[in-house]
Amino acid sequence: MNTVSIIGRMTKSPQLKHLLEGRTQTSFVVAVNKSYKSDEADFVLCTIWGKLAETTVKYCGKGSLVGITGRLNTRSYEKAEGERVFVTEIVVEDIRFLATKKRDEEQPVQQPNKNNESDFEFPVTPPNQLPV
Repeated sequence: MNTVSIIGRMTKSPQLKHLLEGRTQTSFVVAVNKSYKSDEADFVLCTIWGKLAETTVKYCGKGSLVGITGRLNTRSYEKAEGERVFVTEIVVEDIRFLATKKRDEEQPVQQPNKNNESDFEFPVTPPNQLPV
């Protein structure tokens, strides 16, 4: 069984991406407190696909408190310099908006990148490695 549930705050406003194959996606990081009395947090990468991604971008901004349920996914990619990078993320299957915050200044939606590269700090999963 591969099920993960977390509650935390978005560290920045999610941005919607339209990929070349016509799918929509957003990725963001959620800060999850380690304990009630501690100032320490874990930072968890989350990826959402499709209509759920569009809804999340519409209603959530930096600081929004969200409850997330999904599955853990690990993948790797190779940087231009030849370095192998491993990424562990939650592929979100359900998200609850517990306390939404106003989005940052409206920014234009990103259009497909013809080079199939991403400027987000965590790259998009290549089409041949999409989660099933």
